[in-house]
Amino acid sequence: MVVGLRNVLIFCLFSSFYFCITAAQASADKNKSARQLDILTKNYYQANLHWEPLAATSSEVNHYNDKFIPPLTDTNIEKRLNQEKTFLALAEQITVEELSLEESLTLEHFIYLRKLAIERSQFPNHHLAINQMYGTHNDFSALGSGDGSQPFTTHKDYHHFVTRSKGYVRYMDSVIEQMRKGIKNGITLPQVLVEKLLPQFKTHIVEKVEDSLFWQPVKNIPPAFTSLQKITITQEYRRLIRDTLVPSFRRFYQFLQVEYLPHARKTIGYSALPNGQAWYQFKIKENISFNSTPHELHEFGKQEVARILSEMRKVKKSVGFSGDLAHFFRFLKQDKQFYFNNEQEVITAYNNIRYKINQKIPELFDLFPTAEYIIKPVEAFRAQSAAGASYNPPSLDGSRPGIFYVNTFNLKAQPKYLLETLSLHEAAPGHHFQISIQQELQNVPSFRRFSYSTVFVEGWALYAESLGHELGLFTDPYMWYGRLSDEQLRAMRLVVDTGMHAFGWTRKRAINYMKANSSLAESDIIAEVERYLAIPGQALAYKVGERVFRQLRAEAKTILGDRFNLKRFHAQILSSGALPMPILNKKIRNWIAQQQKLTTSGSLNH
Repeated sequence: MVVGLRNVLIFCLFSSFYFCITAAQASADKNKSARQLDILTKNYYQANLHWEPLAATSSEVNHYNDKFIPPLTDTNIEKRLNQEKTFLALAEQITVEELSLEESLTLEHFIYLRKLAIERSQFPNHHLAINQMYGTHNDFSALGSGDGSQPFTTHKDYHHFVTRSKGYVRYMDSVIEQMRKGIKNGITLPQVLVEKLLPQFKTHIVEKVEDSLFWQPVKNIPPAFTSLQKITITQEYRRLIRDTLVPSFRRFYQFLQVEYLPHARKTIGYSALPNGQAWYQFKIKENISFNSTPHELHEFGKQEVARILSEMRKVKKSVGFSGDLAHFFRFLKQDKQFYFNNEQEVITAYNNIRYKINQKIPELFDLFPTAEYIIKPVEAFRAQSAAGASYNPPSLDGSRPGIFYVNTFNLKAQPKYLLETLSLHEAAPGHHFQISIQQELQNVPSFRRFSYSTVFVEGWALYAESLGHELGLFTDPYMWYGRLSDEQLRAMRLVVDTGMHAFGWTRKRAINYMKANSSLAESDIIAEVERYLAIPGQALAYKVGERVFRQLRAEAKTILGDRFNLKRFHAQILSSGALPMPILNKKIRNWIAQQQKLTTSGSLNH
C-alpha cells in the first residue's frame, strides 16, 4: 500500500527509537543497517509520490492516477522541505561500514539527493514554475491526449483523469499566484519566453470540444465498453473540456498576456535576478554534480568549439568543397540533397538506421534492455518549441514501448546527415538503452530506478554518439560531419549557457555565435538559445558527462591493459542507474581495483 505523508511522520517518530542501537547490537546483526536502508528508501519513495503523482503514474504506481501535484503554496513548499530534512537525518544515522558496496552506493546517492533538494530550497524556483520547455501544462496535455502514461483502459481510468484534471486546475491557479509573487520580487521569465508560452496555452482554448486534444480518449473508447459507459464518458468529458479545462487554459493565457507579459523582464540571464550568480552556480552543480565555475566551463566550451571546427574543415576537404567553412555551412543548409521532402521520409529513414545499429550493438555490449522503442514525430501542439529530438521511456509492464521523438515541424532542421548520430543519442545505445536498463534493474531501490542525473543521462547519450565508428557507422563523410555537427552543438552550449547566465551575453550575441560556428538551421538555433534561457545549466551536462565517461574508460584501460573488457566496462556503467558523477567515479574505481586483484590472482573473468 502507498504510504502517504501522514504515515511517513508516524514512521519517523518510530525511527528515532529504531536507530538508537548499541554497538553490541550492531555487531550481533550484520544485516541491520541494510534493512534500515531498505525501509528508509522505500518509505521515502512512497512518501514522495504524494508530491509527484505524475511520476507515480509513469512508474505504474496506479494508486495516484486520479491525483495531481499539490498546489504550489508556501505551506506545501515548507512541508516538502521538512520531509527532505527528516529523511536526511535518518539516513545519516545508518552505519555505512555495515553495508555492501552496492548498498553503500544507495546510501550515498540517497544522501546526495536529499542534500541537493535542501540546497535547492534556498532559491525561489517556484516563482518560475513553468517555461516553454518543461511546463506542467505540457506534461498534463501529454497525459490527457491518451498517448502518454495515463491509462485509458477501464471506465475507472476515464474517471480518474477527470478527477486529476480538477487537481491540475487547482495547481495551475497556484502557479499564477506564485508568478504574481515573482513579479513583486523581481523574479520573472524573460519576455521572449513568455511569448513562446502563449501559443502553448492558446492551442487548448477551443470552441468545439471535439477539437480539443483532451477529446482524443473519447474517440478511442475501447470497443468492449457498454453503450451506457460510452454515453456516460462522452457526456462527462464534454463537460470537463467545456467547463473546466478550456476555462483554465483561457485563464492562464489571459494572465500571461495581460498581467505577466508587461512585467516580464527584458534581461535574459540568471545573473540579472536577485542572488542570481549564486542561483546559477547552484544550477551548474544540480546539472553536472560538480562545483565547476562558469569560467571553467566557458573556456572548456571554447576549446571544444575550436577543435571541432578543425575536424569540420577536414570533412570539407575530404568531400572536395573549395570554399571556406562559412560557405560549406551555407551549402549544407541550402542544398536539397541533405533534406527530406516530408515527415514520412524522416521516420522511414530513422527506422532504417535503427536496424543497422541494432545489428552492431552486441559487439560493444552484453547488457541489453528488454524494452523496445518506436520512432514518432513530435505532436503538433508542442512541436514549435520542442527540441529537434527527444526520448520518452517505455512502460514497466511492456505495454508501451519507448518513444524516440523526431521533431518534423521544420524539415530544414532535420538534415539527413544527422540520422546516425541522433539515433545513437536518443535510442540505442543512448537514452533508450540506458534509461530502459535502469528501469529494469532488480537489485536497486525504486528511487534509483527512476532517478534522473542530468550529467549521467545526457553525458551517456553523447558518449553513445562517440561510439559510432566502433559500431561501423560514420563511414560516409557527411554522416561523420553530422556527428561533428551534433557534438559542436553540445560544445557551443557550454559557451552560450555560461555566456548568457554569467557573463552578460545578449540573446542576439548567443544566436550569432551559434550561427558562426555551425550549420544549424536558424530556427533550431533560436529554439536552442531559448531552451538555455528556460533551463539554465542543463545544457552543460552533455560535454561534461561525456568527458567523465571517456576519462573513466581511459583510466580503466590504462590500468588493466590487455585485460580491459569494454563490454564489462559498459555493464558496470549501466548496471547501477544514473548515479551522480562523484559516486560513479567511486564505483568504477572500486571495480578497476577489483579487476586488478583478480588479474593478480589469475582469475579475471572476461
